[in-house]
Amino acid sequence: MGVILDIVAPVFAIVGLGYLAAVRGLVDQAGFRGLNDFAFSLAAPALLFVGGTSGHVGGGPAAVAFFVPAVILYGGALLLAARRMAMPLGEAGLFALNCTFGNTVMMGIPLIAATFGQAGLPILITIIALHSMVLLTLGTVVAEVGLHRHAPWRRIVVATFAGIARNPVVATVFVALAWSTIGLPVPGVMRRTLEMLGAATPPVALFCLGGSLAAFSAGQSWREVAWATVLKLAALPLMVWGACTLLALSPLETGVAVMTAALPTGANAFLLARRYATGADRSGATVLVSTVISVFTLAAVLAWIRP
Repeated sequence: MGVILDIVAPVFAIVGLGYLAAVRGLVDQAGFRGLNDFAFSLAAPALLFVGGTSGHVGGGPAAVAFFVPAVILYGGALLLAARRMAMPLGEAGLFALNCTFGNTVMMGIPLIAATFGQAGLPILITIIALHSMVLLTLGTVVAEVGLHRHAPWRRIVVATFAGIARNPVVATVFVALAWSTIGLPVPGVMRRTLEMLGAATPPVALFCLGGSLAAFSAGQSWREVAWATVLKLAALPLMVWGACTLLALSPLETGVAVMTAALPTGANAFLLARRYATGADRSGATVLVSTVISVFTLAAVLAWIRP
């Protein structure tokens, strides 16, 4: 529990600073929009490019055990939001992203390192490398289709691909994949520059999250936030554990995959929701609530996988 609190406390501190900055008027909404654009368009792509071209190997079976349940849960959450909660398709897609996209960088890396040591990091890095490619691309596609759902299907296809191409996060993931596949080296100066820029992503995203919460009314979306939190912190880890069992993965691979699935909703889901101006308050509340509750659920998972 102490290790988890040490990791979670800075997250709350940065969110709290953003909240205070908004309440006290130190940063206005235009300022928060500028910070959000910086994080989404520059810092996050730099972070993802560095991670995607780092040449880490291993962890393939654990990644399969993680992403197959994640995609299945995404589809189930999408149907739940669209049919039972009467959300438009784009908004439902971003709700489903809240249920599946975890805080793998800011919380995942230190937590896995503290729990499993260096042996667990290559497995986690493989999952992280695919995390944005699979889930953010899926969320972007659904959001774009939702925005253009009344247009002819050819226009929907064109608009969807154009939206993906304009999305700097998703576009960077594919550029990094192509770069790594071809085997092109990343010059040292370029890598260090991108590392410095990418390091700003987690704190700036959390600061913007805090600013958005200043105007959030929990009473409007408590049911959706509760559903997303339960699906993210309970359903996804159980599904990933089941997949690991079916694939007969080692205790290390199973532990890393399940712990990664049990992480709270990541701030990039909030950044994407704010980018599309759809469900950003709900996404921000889910990040905050799931992070608070994860202090206890992660401790339970940790006790479960390390008896």
